[in-house]
Amino acid sequence: MPRPQGDGLRDGERYEQGMVVRREVLSDAHVDRSIENTTDLTADFQDFITRIAWGDIWSRPGLDRRSRSVAVLTSLIAHGHHEELAMHLRAALRNGLTVDEIKEVILQSAVYSGVPAANSAFRIAGEVFADAPRDAGR
Repeated sequence: MPRPQGDGLRDGERYEQGMVVRREVLSDAHVDRSIENTTDLTADFQDFITRIAWGDIWSRPGLDRRSRSVAVLTSLIAHGHHEELAMHLRAALRNGLTVDEIKEVILQSAVYSGVPAANSAFRIAGEVFADAPRDAGR
C-alpha cells in the first residue's frame, strides 16, 4: 500500500533507490565501509537510514542535493554532531558546494547556533579540506 502522499515505492525499491543516492552522495568507499562494519546490532539501523534518509528524504524532488547539503551541514553544526559533520562536509563537496560556500554556511551557523559550534565546524572543515583532493570544491 502506498504511503499517503507517497511515491508508491515498496521498501525494497526504496532501499535500492536509497543505496544509489547514498553512494552518489557519500561515495562507494564510504558506503562499502559502512556495509562491511554492519553487525547484528546495527543491521536494522543501516536498513533504516538507507530506506528513509537516502531512499525517501534525499530522493525527494523538492530540493536539489546542494540545498540538502546546506540544510544538513547547518543541522549538524547546530547539534554538535562532529563525526557526521566531517562526513557531510565531504558529501557537500561531492554535491557541488565550494569551500567558500561551505565557509558561508558555517559563518551563518555562528549567528544562529553559536560561536563555539562554528569554531568546531571550522576546525573540522579545515581537517576535511586538508585531506580533500586539491581541486575538490574550489
